[in-house]
Amino acid sequence: MDAVAESKRGKQTARNMFLSTMVTAACAGVIYIFVPHDENLDPVKAVDFTVELATVRTTAPYPVAAPEGLPEKWKPTSVSYDATAGKAWHIGFLDPDGKYVAVEQSTAAARTYVPQVSQKAKDTGTTAKVAGREWQVWEGEKYDALVLPEKGHTTVVTGSAPRERLVEMAEALKTEPVGGPVPSASPTAS
Repeated sequence: MDAVAESKRGKQTARNMFLSTMVTAACAGVIYIFVPHDENLDPVKAVDFTVELATVRTTAPYPVAAPEGLPEKWKPTSVSYDATAGKAWHIGFLDPDGKYVAVEQSTAAARTYVPQVSQKAKDTGTTAKVAGREWQVWEGEKYDALVLPEKGHTTVVTGSAPRERLVEMAEALKTEPVGGPVPSASPTAS
C-alpha cells in the first residue's frame, strides 16, 4: 500500500473510535436520565432490635441494657449478641447528627474489652455522673466512651459522637432483670 492510503485509514480509525465513544457516552447519558434517583434517600437502614433484645434478656448472665425514650431522630443500625466471646451485647445507633453511638456490654475483662469496642480509647481517670451513677470517662482518637464497670460485666457507651450524645444515650439506658419487659425498638417522637 502506499503512504497516502495508510494515512487515510489511520485517520478513519481514529475518527471511528471517537464516534463510537460519543455514541456510548450518549447512551449512558440517556440511561442516567431515565433511571430514578433519590438524593434524599437515607442509605442507612434502621433495624428493629426488639426480638434480639427479648432473646438476649432471657439468656445473658447480666441485666441487658437498651435505650428507651430516645428522640425519633436516633436510628438503630446494628444489633448482635455473641454468646461465646464474653457474652457480648451490642446495639449501634446513628445520632440525630449522623454520628455513631454504640451500647456494648460484656462479661469480658474491662481492661481488654473497653479498648476493643472503643477503638483504643484510654481511661482518663475521671468520672461523670450520669443518671445517678458514676461512669468512667475514656477518650480516644476515633471514639470516646463512658464506661460503667459492674459486678460480673461492663457497660460501655462509645462512638464518634460528642460526649453530650454519649451521655444522652447512657441516660436513656434501661436494664431489666433476665426475662424482663422489652422496650419498643422505635424511638419516640420528641
